[in-house]
Amino acid sequence: MEQQKKIAIITDTTCDISDELLKQYSIYMVPLRIVFEKEEYRDRLGITPEKVYELLENEIPKSSLPIPDDIKNVLDEIISKGYTDIIFVTISSGLSGTNNMVRILVDEYQDKINIEVVDSLSLSLGLGFQVLECAKTVKETGSVSKALKRIKEVYSSMSAMYVVKSLEYLRKGGRIGKVEGTVGDFLNLKPIISINEEGVYYTVAKVRGRRKSIAKMVELFKEKYQDKAITLGIAQGMAKQEAEDLLVQLKAALNIKKEFMVQISPVLGMHTGPGLLGVIAYEQ
Repeated sequence: MEQQKKIAIITDTTCDISDELLKQYSIYMVPLRIVFEKEEYRDRLGITPEKVYELLENEIPKSSLPIPDDIKNVLDEIISKGYTDIIFVTISSGLSGTNNMVRILVDEYQDKINIEVVDSLSLSLGLGFQVLECAKTVKETGSVSKALKRIKEVYSSMSAMYVVKSLEYLRKGGRIGKVEGTVGDFLNLKPIISINEEGVYYTVAKVRGRRKSIAKMVELFKEKYQDKAITLGIAQGMAKQEAEDLLVQLKAALNIKKEFMVQISPVLGMHTGPGLLGVIAYEQ
């Protein structure tokens, strides 16, 4: 019977869920890596966001997939604790090879434990919200199928949009997706970026100047969620004051039942550079 299952949840460090919430819901997390010429760090474990922004001034690093042994160690630990099932929710397969790598690694474990690998088609709190709702559903129902259904519901009502100060970091990191950059830089055009159904970045709108791009983002969220009760998150990278101001505007305009404010993980910070602002919401 499904109610007798013992279900573990794993995600990766791009989820931007706080350590407190990870602990509260017993969520396991594996780190992506940040690779500089002379040094390599595990995301969120060996390096802080502040340190990444400081190092970006001299070198734009590369991001790398989790170390296979980090994933295997977590899987082995979960099995040793007597779990029967795992739900492993990752960063979008369109932005990282993590999901693909996980699928290959878990093949070795399928005779030991049931594992469902989920592609969030998102990142930051877009991933984090799917993971948290999955964890709550597991806690309430003890059901894998209900938890997977809840992830789909969250994703289908979710919007996530981002503005960055410069597209240079996305471009150099090879994560620009369908966002057109170069000409816009000269005209001070600031794209509002989202993630499409294939899980890659694309341009929602182009607005001249940062202030107007933030105002446009607010307008787009008002259009989508005007009469709906929502959970809302703001993700920021070295833009705390702007993030707080943005939250005030959104609270005045929308019916927000629960709110989150997060500093993005170091590995996301290295791809976007300082000045990222993101708004992520889904229906309650």
